[in-house]
Amino acid sequence: MAERVVEADGVRLCTESFGDPARPPVLLVMGTGASMLWWDEEFCRMLAAGGRFVIRYDHRDTGRSVTYEPGRPGYTGADLVGDAARVLDAYGIAAAHVVGVSAGGALAQLLALGHGDRVLSLVLISTSSAVPGGDRAPAPPTAEFVRFVSAAHVDWADAGSVVEYQVAYARVLAGGRRPFDEAAARALVRRDVERAHDYAAVRNHDALPDGELPSAPLSSIAVPTLVIHGSADPMFPLPHGEALAERIPAGRLLVLEDAGHGVERADWAMIVPAILEHTAADHAGGDP
Repeated sequence: MAERVVEADGVRLCTESFGDPARPPVLLVMGTGASMLWWDEEFCRMLAAGGRFVIRYDHRDTGRSVTYEPGRPGYTGADLVGDAARVLDAYGIAAAHVVGVSAGGALAQLLALGHGDRVLSLVLISTSSAVPGGDRAPAPPTAEFVRFVSAAHVDWADAGSVVEYQVAYARVLAGGRRPFDEAAARALVRRDVERAHDYAAVRNHDALPDGELPSAPLSSIAVPTLVIHGSADPMFPLPHGEALAERIPAGRLLVLEDAGHGVERADWAMIVPAILEHTAADHAGGDP
């Protein structure tokens, strides 16, 4: 399917869909600072082949969606949550199964908390609680992750510098327990940088005000929730995923052994069937 730019409330968002619109809808929400390209096209097509209507989209300040001046975003974190609903509106979808990774998982939680009628089920990948609460403090990121974030330097005006930084970051996020496919990571990052209106604008995601976000506890999420988490996630170690699955009443946990942070090709054979099962009629409503 070709990319489709939709406009809602004056906001232009670049989207792409896969599969039959008559099938159960699955909305993919990427982490902040990442365009929809990080939902691999082949991954999307695998979900569509399983009988789902799949939609991915670029966040503001990524890819071909509306782009603001670096350092001056005209929106809040709450607006990013609202954008997920705006995409559904543009496709005429009342409610969808929502799959979020990293910060996209937090956006998915907040969508369920603030707009529960728009969410049929949740799949939360490599993420953590979007709201405070719980009996234990979150597990800290790994020392390697902290060292990288503390020492990394990038010249956002130099595409080559940006590519090298993002590839190095992808290597750290992979967790270090498996071989890292640098060639594939480099090709994806280059495509992402070249496709963006202004790649430097992704920095806006690091300093967004929250805006008016829901404050309800995770225990108020009533939809079936599948938490998928890598045992080697350096940003959000496994206890983050365990806590999510415990705090959401209809939550269950799938652990990916030796997986890092994100949706890696090596794990598709587990992730895709898990999502299809989770979004099937006998589990979450709708036609299979």
